[in-house]
Amino acid sequence: MAGKEAAQQRHLNQDTDGEESVSAQPEAWKIRYEKSWLHRGCSSLLHNDKQARKAGQLFSGLLAMNVVFLGCAFISSMVFNRVAITCRDVGIFLSILKILSLCWIIYYLLCTSRKPHAVLYRDSHAGPVWVQGSLVLFGICGIFLHVFRVGYDISLIHCKSQLEILFLCIDIIFVCIQTYLLWRHCKDCTQVQHNLTRCGLMLTMATDLLLWLLAVTNDSIHREIESALKGNKTTSCMCPNTTACRIFQKGYILLYPFNMEYCLIGSTMLFVMWKNVGRHIPPQQAIHAKPKFKLRGVFYGLVLGISALLLGICIFLTYQIQATSSAPSQETFVMYYSYHVVLLPTMIVSALAGTVIHRLEERELDTLKNPARSLDVILLMGAALGQILISYFSIVAIVATNPGDLLNRLTLTYAVSLIIQHITQNIFIIEGLHRQPLVEDPGANLAGPHIQHSGPSSEETAVSHTIQEPMPPPGNEETVAKEGEKREGCDPRRVYPLEIREEIRRVSHANSHTYGHLNWKRKALKEISIFLVLCNIILWIMPAFGMHPAFENGLEKSFYGYSTWFAIVNFGLPMGVFYRMHSVGGLLEVCVSS
Repeated sequence: MAGKEAAQQRHLNQDTDGEESVSAQPEAWKIRYEKSWLHRGCSSLLHNDKQARKAGQLFSGLLAMNVVFLGCAFISSMVFNRVAITCRDVGIFLSILKILSLCWIIYYLLCTSRKPHAVLYRDSHAGPVWVQGSLVLFGICGIFLHVFRVGYDISLIHCKSQLEILFLCIDIIFVCIQTYLLWRHCKDCTQVQHNLTRCGLMLTMATDLLLWLLAVTNDSIHREIESALKGNKTTSCMCPNTTACRIFQKGYILLYPFNMEYCLIGSTMLFVMWKNVGRHIPPQQAIHAKPKFKLRGVFYGLVLGISALLLGICIFLTYQIQATSSAPSQETFVMYYSYHVVLLPTMIVSALAGTVIHRLEERELDTLKNPARSLDVILLMGAALGQILISYFSIVAIVATNPGDLLNRLTLTYAVSLIIQHITQNIFIIEGLHRQPLVEDPGANLAGPHIQHSGPSSEETAVSHTIQEPMPPPGNEETVAKEGEKREGCDPRRVYPLEIREEIRRVSHANSHTYGHLNWKRKALKEISIFLVLCNIILWIMPAFGMHPAFENGLEKSFYGYSTWFAIVNFGLPMGVFYRMHSVGGLLEVCVSS
């Protein structure tokens, strides 16, 4: 009876999630997983811990949704009615959210993560090194951005509120502590204090989303700085004629895009942590070979990508020089769109070729549950909608007005190419993310040289059933034990009969021949991935640092009206910037797994 009660108690204390098993952790049954408040109050409705987990996710998700909706109402009210709701009101609201998030982060770092059995599992797919590197890079840039803004506000202390400086100091502390949390604990599958951890993660994620929304919609500081730089005497708050103030101005404008990207990366990593709360990772998913990023053998993609990057930087600098002195000329627009009309079709052909190679490889699909990869796919598909939306509005405006003009023809070709490029690149990245990575077989030394493969072939499976190791004669237990130890240790010095050695050589030669033909496919995938990475980098640099021809060419603005077109572009461009940055991470994943 005691054994039966203990078994029942272990069953009640487990927090399983369907397919995932905890059998690999012999100590896991000792943990008393907490029940959600809904589980305790409505135990007749919730019969197992899986439902309690879903209830906890539902409650924390509703918390985040209400915080985001309230913040959106505040920010929208500030945009449309700056008299009733001021920037100070929005700053106070966001500062309260940041302080609450900081309290939870500090508690998680000092208490939750240090509890016994707090982190039994770590999700190896969450927070790859380039995502963590991007987070740290953008976080540092965000800190410098706030420092420049503090310097700028101190220079204008005669007409700036001291509360704004306090808000910026809270921002700096928030970025520093959140970056440390995500750097150290983004892979955690927290097994204690489930509901508190979920609510803290959702609150912090909602704060990041509202900070991103504020950065996208609040252009008042940019208009103020631009007006001061152009010497507009009607501006009430003029920057003094000092070198320090100019440095603060230019530094703030230069680093502004990095703050938006930091908020989006932080939100995605917090969401993955939220999905991993209470998650158990099976041993076959937790232990896997980690391929390394190597550029060895990559030449054509690197050369073409660097050429596209350098040419794009030249066009970007030319555009920016003209934009600062006067309005960009038509020749500049023609140069910009001509560059994209050449680059985008090349990217389309590369992505299509990569997709075809994925199909020719016939590599096994990775069907294991992976919250990080699922989120990557959702973000790729969702972020692509921004530029696609702008492109379709441009197509309608051009076709309905004057499609015969040179600039309009280039703009029309650019819009169509951009739509196709987003679709083909998404297909290529998603196909690559769902492929098993190629790893080296450690047992290949017994049969010959190292063979890289993604899974056992049908021929290997057939031979493994027909080739059996010779068993020692019965009657000698010591001999049987020694032979068993040899078999467990895979001793390479044992001697096989001649027939078995010939069969092993035949299978080894067949595998070498088969996988040797994959080398050109894998090399082509690496070339394509690196080329697309560099192309997406330059396509990220241009809009992120202020190159927005859709605002200045005038066609769509005159067709739809200033306010409508401003709203369309202001919605689509930030999503397009995030798409390019997120695509770089996905393409690096494809390159590594090739």
